[in-house]
Amino acid sequence: MTVAAPASERLASRSTREVRRGDRIFRGLSVGSGLAILAIIVAIAVFLVWKALPAFHTSGLRFFTQTAWFPDARPARFGVAALAFGTVLSSVVALVLVVPVAIGAALTLTELAPRRLGVFGGYVVDVLAVVPSVVYGLWGVYYLVPKLIPMQRWLDHNAGFVPLFQSRNDTFGRSVFAASAVLAIMVLPIIAAISREVFRQVPQANREAALALGATRWETIRMAVLPPSRSGVVGAVMLGFGRALGETIAVALVLAASFNVNFHVFEPGGNTIAANIATKFGESGVTGREALIASGLVLFVITLGVNMAARGVVYRSTRIAEGKV
Repeated sequence: MTVAAPASERLASRSTREVRRGDRIFRGLSVGSGLAILAIIVAIAVFLVWKALPAFHTSGLRFFTQTAWFPDARPARFGVAALAFGTVLSSVVALVLVVPVAIGAALTLTELAPRRLGVFGGYVVDVLAVVPSVVYGLWGVYYLVPKLIPMQRWLDHNAGFVPLFQSRNDTFGRSVFAASAVLAIMVLPIIAAISREVFRQVPQANREAALALGATRWETIRMAVLPPSRSGVVGAVMLGFGRALGETIAVALVLAASFNVNFHVFEPGGNTIAANIATKFGESGVTGREALIASGLVLFVITLGVNMAARGVVYRSTRIAEGKV
């Protein structure tokens, strides 16, 4: 004769089975999503390599060293050297301009401003992220570029001994610096928003302990907030760098396109891979489109390399913060 299990045990057993079923479903969805993202990345890479191979065959190793861009000429002449240089230079200058402002804004909103003002200021900063790129580009062309010319001329006359600030022809305007300024404003909400959330995750006990020991507000930020936030801030900066590398329309509008390797960021001219693809794709022939796709593959590799480096830096920063290195 069998004795039926109590009702409470039956309910507990059924609840356990439902929980396990839910765990399996969640695990399957999570693994499937991760594999789907990986498959998409691999598919993009395969497509770019497949479409770029004819361009590599036509240009050979000159594709990585040549600065001219005449892919539909006879003979074809095209290379990604100037485009890759302009892409990296404009993005690095944008980071130099925006990182102090973004981190300062995040610290102000989380550590210094009253709570309500901090929340409202965070919303205002986040609004910058939803402004379309073309609006930034038009604003940069018609408003920002003319306003930057006096400052560029002053730096050229007073700090022209630095090649970066020198204009050899005393001409200013739609330059790499102007494009970098627009990029800086565009990546500001990304870096500031992520840094703000990272600073909020710092335990309040850290701040209270520093203040209890007599630390000033700045000393509290320097000793109790910034060290545990290092890895998150580095990740935010690298994410902003990746965003700047791939920007298209705003840079295409602000830059006066030219194909040269030039460290003089105040001189009109310069170009990036993404902007060149946007402006040249519609008018290119078969060889020209293959060359543009090949340049897109180079941008894909650069962005992938930046993200991998960011992961490495974040991992190492986390290990240092935990005292494991």
